[in-house]
Amino acid sequence: MRHMMIIAGVSLLLASCTKTITSGDISLKIQSDLAATTYLDVSYGSDPKQVMDIYLPANRTSSTRVLIIIHGGGWTSGDKSDFTSYVTEFQKRLPGYAVANLDYRLATTNKNHFPAQENDVKSAITYLKNKSADYSISNDYVLLGVSAGAHLAMLQGYKHSDVLQPKGIISFFGPVDLQALYEYADASIPWVLKTITGQTLEENPDLFAQSSPINYVNQASAPTLILQGDNDKLVPVEQAFMLH
Repeated sequence: MRHMMIIAGVSLLLASCTKTITSGDISLKIQSDLAATTYLDVSYGSDPKQVMDIYLPANRTSSTRVLIIIHGGGWTSGDKSDFTSYVTEFQKRLPGYAVANLDYRLATTNKNHFPAQENDVKSAITYLKNKSADYSISNDYVLLGVSAGAHLAMLQGYKHSDVLQPKGIISFFGPVDLQALYEYADASIPWVLKTITGQTLEENPDLFAQSSPINYVNQASAPTLILQGDNDKLVPVEQAFMLH
């Protein structure tokens, strides 16, 4: 069921991003002779977790759009391999898209506190943007994230739109307001957020505010598809309502 939800969510948003370029009554179809290519564990930083897998479609050009995938795991666990099995399905349904599946540094009690993960996603996007000519891809990006990955996708798309303005964002139950999440009734949440920030809300409210995507939404923000379960015990449905 989770597999189908993710595939359906991607298909919904990306279908709305698709355009046909026409000149009079003649559709323009520009192709190259480039073969499909996969690059695994491409480094965008010096840490072993600062890597990504890049899947480039055949016949790509400077107009080829890019789907960025960011895994979840509460910012403390998870791996890009969690999404490897989805890539084949994305390639079937979206044959003209390049796909980048990201890893990022995971927070522990002693290191990689926020904004390490935010900075990693920003660095990965910057790397891809700078390599667009080498990879023969465009700067038309859609960001997809699950849970903590959705939080990072939205934080990148809303807060760092100066680096790159995505064409769309797909959020699967992503937290948007860390202060409200810290104050949520589930007793485990404050402990998780303290682990990833290294501080409590009372000690550093500014960090919680700066790490909350909702504080950066404006009229220019990318269209966002919000997918959220109303019985979610970790990320309450109120977070989705707040973002909407």
